[in-house]
Amino acid sequence: MTDPIELTRIAQRVIALKLEHRDLDAAIAKLQADVETDELTIKRLKKRKLQLKDSIERLESALIPDEPA
Repeated sequence: MTDPIELTRIAQRVIALKLEHRDLDAAIAKLQADVETDELTIKRLKKRKLQLKDSIERLESALIPDEPA
């Protein structure tokens, strides 16, 4: 069984990552609206956003209790 304190820490990390993901989404949308924006910058932000999504999914799966066999 996972420690409740560890579960709380993971849940807080998920919240922080979701906030960062949302902020990146807004930043990407703003940059895409600007004609002079460097495409490389947008690609880097999108890559970071995907990394965040993967991390969020991995942490959320850690919060799901294991099924007994």
